[in-house]
Amino acid sequence: MQKFDLVRENLYLGDICAAAEILKNGSSEISHVLTVLHCPSIAVFEEWRNVKLDSKEIKEVYVGDDQDSIQGKEFATESSLPSGNLLYSLEHTGKDLKFTRMVVFAYDQEWENLLDLIDICLDFIDAGRKEKGVLVHCFAGQSRSASMVIAYLMRTEKLSREEALVSLRQRAQASPNPGFLKQLDLFERMNFKVDRSSPIYKHFRLKALGYLYSKDKKFDRFKLRADPGISNERSSRSTYECKKCKRVLLFQDQVIDHTPGEADSEFDDMFKNMIGEVHKNPGDHQNQCTSIFVEPLNWMNSAMENDVSEGKLLCSKCQAKVGSFDWSGSYCSCGSKIVPAFQLQMNRVDVITVNDNNCGLVVVSHSIDETFEWRTFVNESGNNDPVRVGGPTYPLLADGGLTTVISNPNGSSGEFLSSSLGLSRLSPPWLIGRDTRFLGKKEKPRTVKGTHTAIRIFLSIHQYPLRWHRASNTLDLV
Repeated sequence: MQKFDLVRENLYLGDICAAAEILKNGSSEISHVLTVLHCPSIAVFEEWRNVKLDSKEIKEVYVGDDQDSIQGKEFATESSLPSGNLLYSLEHTGKDLKFTRMVVFAYDQEWENLLDLIDICLDFIDAGRKEKGVLVHCFAGQSRSASMVIAYLMRTEKLSREEALVSLRQRAQASPNPGFLKQLDLFERMNFKVDRSSPIYKHFRLKALGYLYSKDKKFDRFKLRADPGISNERSSRSTYECKKCKRVLLFQDQVIDHTPGEADSEFDDMFKNMIGEVHKNPGDHQNQCTSIFVEPLNWMNSAMENDVSEGKLLCSKCQAKVGSFDWSGSYCSCGSKIVPAFQLQMNRVDVITVNDNNCGLVVVSHSIDETFEWRTFVNESGNNDPVRVGGPTYPLLADGGLTTVISNPNGSSGEFLSSSLGLSRLSPPWLIGRDTRFLGKKEKPRTVKGTHTAIRIFLSIHQYPLRWHRASNTLDLV
């Protein structure tokens, strides 16, 4: 019988030999086996240990939200691993098919993304410990599987990475590779959870994708994040849209934050062979960023389908240029170096922010749109004053119906005019409440009589005649 080590009650760590023996001969101590290997097939035991085992599939779970791509399979939309790839498999196997085995695919390489496997592995360990016992193994039982056990100890006992490693080494041999140790450090910094909205996580994942591309200069489209423009998801997150056609390009949590003027060097040691010459000269740095850096998204696929290393990013709906990409990296106008770089120009996108306040959900546009025309308009006092009529539009709220905005070109700070617009196709109906935080002067909203829904737009003008500069628009349902 091959040796395996008891780490905690009902939790064991071993190698492929221990797993083969247990599955072949049975065990009174273990009911679940977690396999962390580069080969998900049960045939791995026959290949390496000459042990042939029967198995019966429970399910396979793939990454992604396109459930028609692989008929009869389950999908996990929370993972940011390559879409369409096998996330994990579950099967009954071993003697009399009495063992429940979960397999997650992972190489013992520094660049391997273990972070996206931690949650499902730790849930499986919990389930196994409650039933009887669980064996966690990889090939040698010291790196991949040890990393998962360390993560489990960190979460359940609130230990630092170093404390968990020391504790494990008191019971078993453990030598995670440096890349895995770095990821466990990130796991600790994210408070023992994999927070996919965390800047820490997003920077790590971007570097990992860049490293994989640098190895063979080819890009796997399955590594792209889901397209927010075709997603059914609606939430309170900020949304970035193409300025020309209003197609949704990304959500706020897909933006890669950076520190102005500083290089993103946190993972350089881990991905030391990735960094190459940056193609763009930063030139004179500005204080303000004129672009944002984002995760690679599915709508960018056409720009990268020929395995080019750099190029334009075009809106997939109207083909307008919205930014650029460069796998070897690029500089922001502030001087920050981002590698790899997927960059959207702020003057080519509109930002729609949904704020959740005590009065309800309020949509605020932060875009600067200068495609207005001047007309003469009779205001409520009877005076003929020049006003500006035109966008912006709010496609998330109405099907092109909300397009008229009125403002005073000679307005000074705090002055504004209001206009009520008929809007029979307002969507969604939950837009309620009033938010005048962006106004220099408040006005009590008046009820608009009529047979249709009305909406009032408040405009704050900030000492910039003939320009819509830094204007914030707040929508009120009245």
